[in-house]
Amino acid sequence: MAVRWDTTQVDGSTMRIYMGVPDKPSAHPGIIIAQHASGVDAQIQDAVHRLHREGYVVAAPELYHRQPANTDPSKRLGLLVDREIIADINATVAHLKTLRMTVAPLGITGFCMGGRVTYLMACVNPEFKAAAVFYGGNIFRALGEGQSPFERSSGIQCPVIGFFGAEDTNPSPDDVKKIDAELTRLNKWHEFHTYNNAGHAFQNFWSAERYRERASRASWTEMLAFFTEYLKRPV
Repeated sequence: MAVRWDTTQVDGSTMRIYMGVPDKPSAHPGIIIAQHASGVDAQIQDAVHRLHREGYVVAAPELYHRQPANTDPSKRLGLLVDREIIADINATVAHLKTLRMTVAPLGITGFCMGGRVTYLMACVNPEFKAAAVFYGGNIFRALGEGQSPFERSSGIQCPVIGFFGAEDTNPSPDDVKKIDAELTRLNKWHEFHTYNNAGHAFQNFWSAERYRERASRASWTEMLAFFTEYLKRPV
């Protein structure tokens, strides 16, 4: 088993990808992890390690690669646009196809802004066979031109599982209900879990204020079972 940084080219820019790749070149299911606002930091790298140990090829692309190195960290998120996010995730999918093994089927997950990216990619890329959204904020808002992820919901072609905090404000419980109602109306397979006494970023073990152990453990276990069902033993 090996964890490493790879690179690929997207629109003339070099994008780094933090990857976990099994040593044996046999077929493996794959999972892309969409970063949160802090980037591919310790939490995201830890998620790569944990899913890699479960037998997946895992890739977490750095979505801020187009921005100058001296960009104020507080402004990086505001510079992202959906067209480029989609290109970056699709480039990561293409990079997985260059490995010495077959990586399929593919799933995607992400936290915070990465949860939004997960929902967005479930809408636009049918290669994803399962999507796990962790408290994705701003799903009702488009970044740049085009439709918001919510407005693209009809394009979803894979099961979606979602994990949310009852005390979150973005997405709020009412936001979650609205997304649930829309996916139900569209007859899209989905399953949402909301945890009491938890707000935003309850998986982030680097934030003592936000981290909630019970919600974190329960949602991670559910996610693993979900990916096992749809990626390791596809129905």
